[in-house]
This record gives sequence, structure tokens and C-alpha cells, in this order.
Amino acid sequence: MNIAFVNATRKWGGVKSWTLAFAERLCSFGHDVHIYGRQPAFVEAAVKAVGHGRQVSFGADLNPRAIAFFMSEFRRHATDIVCVNVGKDLATAGIAARIMGIPVIQRIGLPEDIPYRLKTRLLHRLIRPAFLCPCRFIAEGFTRSLPYITPEDVHTVLNGKTATDHTLVAHAPRRLIATQQLNPDKGHDTLLRALARIVTPFECHIVGTGSAETRLKELAASLGIADRVVWHGFRPDVASLLEQSDIFLLASHSEGLPNTLLEGMATGLLPLSRDVGGVGEVIPADLTRWMLPRDADDEAFAARIEEALNLPAPDLLRLRERAREASRQTFDLTTCTRELETWLQHIIDTRHK
Repeated sequence: MNIAFVNATRKWGGVKSWTLAFAERLCSFGHDVHIYGRQPAFVEAAVKAVGHGRQVSFGADLNPRAIAFFMSEFRRHATDIVCVNVGKDLATAGIAARIMGIPVIQRIGLPEDIPYRLKTRLLHRLIRPAFLCPCRFIAEGFTRSLPYITPEDVHTVLNGKTATDHTLVAHAPRRLIATQQLNPDKGHDTLLRALARIVTPFECHIVGTGSAETRLKELAASLGIADRVVWHGFRPDVASLLEQSDIFLLASHSEGLPNTLLEGMATGLLPLSRDVGGVGEVIPADLTRWMLPRDADDEAFAARIEEALNLPAPDLLRLRERAREASRQTFDLTTCTRELETWLQHIIDTRHK
């Protein structure tokens, strides 16, 4: 297959990580993949991943110049199928693909990613995309938010990760890590207040940047835990930090299917998380004790974190290995990419040019 991925978003997020991971694996299966994006760092990463990345100035929706550009690219590369994200991708590359009779996939990252507007409905009616969601929670919410979309139009493939094979070590003191963006909806304030309640020694490593960063650092200082929290900011080597940790923390108030949690599990960390979004679809039954209710407060988080910190090393390592094994069984990248590959071929075969 000749596959085009298009992403017009300006910030780095989960969909970009998803695109690069699946595109690289599809290339390894022998497919020809081309990636188009607005953000320079994403385009550079695409070149490294699949050998092709093209920076695009998308302009306004329905921009004739952008549509003509994509038509030229799709013709030059004999593109078989186009995968877009939201909004502007659909209104430029999606239009170009429709004119040329090329099937379009629109990936949905959150249940309400696409607002119910007349323009959206008209674009969907014109382009007739199939929809790809990373978990059932998102698929079900998406079909509720756009009532003209039927479940038959939507396919689910979990975000895939490759489990590490390094030897797990229980650190003393135990090392906690959170790698979500430092935005208000990610619940870092709950985590910090929970950590302030804990007596057992620990180190907490917080990776990422965001709009709440300054406020969160001030909160940590006011709670008296500044000496136990390490702020790493943006780090390109998150994987190495995960491998040096024990427990993964996620206190987000809302999520789709959080890539950060999947990465933590694939690295062999005990996932201690709110039950939000699609989290319950990837946490195995024997680890649900460490999944807190959506409305869990800092006291509830503190109690569960304290319990995890006091696990004997053999018990902690057993739980961590179970999380890593669950990642292999549930969302292995190669398996998930094969599922995506099969579905893409089905769309090509059934939606003829």
C-alpha cells in the first residue's frame, strides 16, 4: 500500500506519536508511507522514521492551493489511502483525496474531537471517510457526539507500544514518575497534594511542560515537597527516565487513551491511575486495585501511593512485570499495526476509486 498521513496541528501530542510509531512499523512491513505536517519537529521526526516528511502550509479550510498541492503529491506517489486527523486535514488533504477517488481515514483522538457543525457534516457527507479510534471509549463517545455517524463507520485499533526487555529493578527509595503535559486537566495538583501526605520516602520525577508549570512548582514548594520532586521539563529521552522508575502516576481528569500510561506499562512500571477514558480497557483485572475512581481526591491517591511504596521489592517487581506482560498481550505495536494494516486494505478494497 501507498499510505499518506496528514497532520496540521501545531503542537506535539499523542496523535503525532501514534502517527510516527505506526507509520514506521507499516514501512517495516513493506508499505510506502509519506507524512505531511505543519510542525517542523514532527516533519523532521517523520524523515527519520519513514524517510519522508514534508512540511505544509495548510492555509484556510478548503484552500485551493493546499488542495492542489495534495492532489499533486497523491498523484506523484500513487497514494492508495489517506489518513487525516481533524479539521484542516480533512478540509484540504481530505478534499484532494475525494476528488481523486482515494479513500480517506479520519483518526479520532477524543470523543468530542469533532464538534457537531453544519460544515463538518457537509465535509463528512462529501468525503465519506471511515473513522479510526484508539479505544472503545472514544468510539462510543464519538458516535454519540455526531449522531449521523453509525458504529459501522468506526473501527477501533488500540495505540500500540513495544514492551522493553530490560531487567526490572526496585529502587530505594521508590521512584514515581508522571509524564503528562503540565496542563490543568492532567491533575498534577492532586498528585502533589497526595505526595505531601506521604511519610514513606520517595522520589517523584515529573516530565513535561505546559501552562500550569509555574503554578505547580509553586504548589510543590508551598507543600514542603520541593526537595522530593524533580522537574525535568521537556525530555527527548523519556524512555530512559521510565526505565529508571518504579511506579507510573496518572491523575488526569479526562483522557482518551493516554499514550503516557501505555508507555509506562510497556516499560514495566506499576500503573497507578484514575479510571478515565480508555484506561480500563488496557489495565488487566489483576491490576485494577491500582486504578482509582474518576473522582478520587488527593487523600485517596495518597493512600494508594503509600501502599505501593511499601510493597516488598519482590511483590512490586511481580506487579511491574505483570504490567509489562499485559502490554505485550493487549497493545503490542506489531500486533496493533497488523490489525490496522488489515483494516486499511479492507477500506481500499471496498471503497474503490
